[in-house]
Amino acid sequence: MTGRSYGRWTVAFLLGGWLLVSGSAAASDKSWYDNLSPEWGGHLRLRGMLAWPDDESVYNRVGTGTWIDGAGELRLKNRLFFSDWGIFETHYELFLSGGDTREKGRELARILPERFDGGLELSGTRPIDDNRRLLDLTEVIDEEEQWVLYHRLDRLFLTLRNERGTLRLGRQALTWGTGMLFNPMDLFNPFAPTDVDRDYKVGDDMATARISLGSTGELALLYVPRRNPETGDVEWDSSALAGKYHLIAGTTEYDLMAARNYRNTVFGAGAVGYLGGAAWRTGMTWTGFPSERNRKGYFAVVGNIDYSWVWWQKNFYGFLEAYYNTLGDDTYSDAVRNPDLMRALERGTLFTLGRLYLAGQVMVEIHPLFSVYLTVIQNIRDPSAVFQPRCIWSMTQNMELMAGATIFTGGPDTEYGGFTLPESDIAAVPADHLYIWLTWYF
Repeated sequence: MTGRSYGRWTVAFLLGGWLLVSGSAAASDKSWYDNLSPEWGGHLRLRGMLAWPDDESVYNRVGTGTWIDGAGELRLKNRLFFSDWGIFETHYELFLSGGDTREKGRELARILPERFDGGLELSGTRPIDDNRRLLDLTEVIDEEEQWVLYHRLDRLFLTLRNERGTLRLGRQALTWGTGMLFNPMDLFNPFAPTDVDRDYKVGDDMATARISLGSTGELALLYVPRRNPETGDVEWDSSALAGKYHLIAGTTEYDLMAARNYRNTVFGAGAVGYLGGAAWRTGMTWTGFPSERNRKGYFAVVGNIDYSWVWWQKNFYGFLEAYYNTLGDDTYSDAVRNPDLMRALERGTLFTLGRLYLAGQVMVEIHPLFSVYLTVIQNIRDPSAVFQPRCIWSMTQNMELMAGATIFTGGPDTEYGGFTLPESDIAAVPADHLYIWLTWYF
C-alpha cells in the first residue's frame, strides 16, 4: 500500500471513529446535534523577502546580488465541539511561493547535484515534505522553475476528554520542554532557534494522551508512527514512543521524560520556578545511540531566565538563555563529517554545528499597538552570531504587519560567518535577509 493510499485509509478511519463515537453520544443524548458547536477561523498572510547571498558563498556560482522572493499563505481552521466530551479540529493550508531563491537553488542543485540533491532553498520556498509522516496530506497543485503552488492539511485530529484526561488522535502539534529558543526535550516537531514565525508548528501524525494523576501530577504519552523515506513503510526504527511525568511541588514544576526516537533512547528532565519577579527554566536530555555507533550518546542542556519590567513608562520584556550540547564540534569541517550530528540536524533534534551558545531577546512596547524585538544568538566558541531585529504593528483589530531582518556576523571559519566544506572549495556562508509580512486574521 502506498503512503498516499495509507494516508487516505487512516483519514477514513479517523472519520469513522468520529462517527462511531458521535453515534454513541447521540444515542445517550437526544439533543446531541443541538449541542454541536462549530468554530471557524484562519488567516491570510503575504510575505516578501530580500536576500543578499555573500559573494564568497557557494551562491556565486549562480550569481549573487539582491534576490527577491514572495509568498502567500492561507490557513482555514475549523473546530467542532461535541458538548463537553470531544473536539474535531481541521486546518487547511494553501501556499504560493517563489522567487529568486527557489530559481537559483534549483540551478545550483543542477550544477552540484552531489552536494545539493533536490535543491538549495531558504525556508518557505519548498513544499513541506510528508515523506516521513504516516499520512501524505500534501499535494503540489502546480510548479515551475521559479514558483510552486501547493496545499495540505496541517491539523486533522479528534480529541476525546473526560475528568481523567484527554486522548488525541491524528495530525497535531505538541511541545515538550522548557527552552525558549533551544529546547532539547522538544524532539518531535520543534521550532528552529532562528524561527520568527511561531504561530503554528508543522503538524505531525501521532497519538497523544494526558492522564491526570491527581495530587501526584500528570502523565503524558505519545506515539509518532513514521515512515522510512527510502521504503515508504512505517517502521519502528523510524518512529517515536515517549512518556513524560509532570509534577508540581510548591511553586516549582518538574518534568521527567523517557523516549525512543528513531533508534535513539532519550532521557530528559526539566524544571520551572520563580526567583523574585523572574521565572527560570532548565532542561537536560541524554540521547543514547545504538550499540554499533562509534559514540555512545550526547548531553544537551538549556537554562534560561525571563523578566518583565517598566522603563520610561514603557513595558519591557526580556530573557537570557544558555545552551550546550556535547555532540557538536567547533571545528566545522569535522562537524559536517559526523554522521550522528548530520542525522540530528536533518531530524530537527539539533540545529547547530557547535556546542556552546548564549541567546537572548528584548522586547519594548513602544505603543500598545507597536512593539520592537531584538533576538541575538551567539556562538560563544567562535565567536559568531545571528541578530534578528523585528517590529510588529497591530494595524487594526484583525490585521498585523511585521518587518524584520536576519543578519549573520562572524569572521572566516566561523559558524555564522561562514566556512569551507571539507574536501571542496564550497563555502557555506548564510545569507542576510530582510522580510515583511502582512497578516489578516479572521
